[in-house]
Amino acid sequence: MKLFNKAKPEPVSEPSRLHVGCGQEAIAGWINIDNRALPGVDRVLDVRQGLPFENIEAIYAEHFLEHLSLEEGLDFLRGCQKALSPVGILRLSTPNLDWVYATHYRLDQKQPDQEGFIDCLRMNRAFHGWGHQFLYNRAMLKAVLRAAGFDEVTFHRYGESPHDALRGLERHETWEDTEALPHVLIAEASGHTRKPVPLPEKELAEFLEAIHIR
Repeated sequence: MKLFNKAKPEPVSEPSRLHVGCGQEAIAGWINIDNRALPGVDRVLDVRQGLPFENIEAIYAEHFLEHLSLEEGLDFLRGCQKALSPVGILRLSTPNLDWVYATHYRLDQKQPDQEGFIDCLRMNRAFHGWGHQFLYNRAMLKAVLRAAGFDEVTFHRYGESPHDALRGLERHETWEDTEALPHVLIAEASGHTRKPVPLPEKELAEFLEAIHIR
């Protein structure tokens, strides 16, 4: 499923940065994009229908990717790849499925029914609440970025980056975590590979078939 239209990209004469899904957390010096005309939003766009830019220095999306289906997410990442300059960088922040599982659900058959009841609600809320459509672990996030054509994928801690422009961007509330098990996955992707690594075809087809059964 291809969601991107063929609108002509807007050429950018100077290095520019896109903040996608900014909500009301606009970043000064960036082009702040949302699908609603909120205070601080520079461009109202449904990025599922395309990312009409080119030669972009950086793209940042915090707690946005999980609000797209897996198919929409892949198309969005491909669009980011196309919009970035050859040395451009994409930075993503998204909930860590491993942290959600470890902190929201206790595999203890002896736990009281009340605790099991609460854990069930918390786990389902993590998946379906706040408009979430797909949660990623580290392996899956890396896989979709490679499938989208990015050559290099690195992971970082909250607010940290080897690039000055990408440090201290996160605004979302934080939770107690560890370096080994962060509550969010923060990935930076760059470069362009001539041979994107496709997702495993059989497993992907089985997942999409099940998801689209309503």
